[in-house]
Amino acid sequence: MSNQRSAPRDDDLLLQDFSRNVTNKAWALFFGNAAIVSAIPLWLFWRIHQMEITSYFIHFIIGTAISTYFLNSAYQNMKFILKHKIAQKREEAINREITKLFANDKNANKKDKDDRILARKNEVADFEATTFSIFYNNAFYLVCLIVLSFFVFKNFSPTVNYLFSVGLSTAMVFLFSTGEK
Repeated sequence: MSNQRSAPRDDDLLLQDFSRNVTNKAWALFFGNAAIVSAIPLWLFWRIHQMEITSYFIHFIIGTAISTYFLNSAYQNMKFILKHKIAQKREEAINREITKLFANDKNANKKDKDDRILARKNEVADFEATTFSIFYNNAFYLVCLIVLSFFVFKNFSPTVNYLFSVGLSTAMVFLFSTGEK
């Protein structure tokens, strides 16, 4: 009877590892990073392009909110794509690590060892995919923002420059995060 109860639980854990849903902790981390990175253009346009915060308050709030939402989604998309690739690349090293741990334990069976390997592999892949997703998307967003703001839209009014620079940078990051390669 215990095998019947543990099988659905194991299946749920396995499905959770391969789903697009992120944990509350990861979502909060993504949202916090997205909010901070989305607020960076405020300083850029306030100090360098000399847009007054009070005059353009609505533009800044809307641009930052939309950018935060789509950056958060881009983080999640990129994490999902990367997690499986990283898990495959780290599998051999984690196998060796867990095998060394179980080498002296005569009471350990193969199922416990395999479960430990799978859990460790998912833990490592999840952490690495999360950090790389944040790094890659932030770098890509900020490079796009600077190029668009200072080179492409430099002759436009500051309002148009802000809206298009932030909007197109966010759209490019989001669209590139949905790709499979």
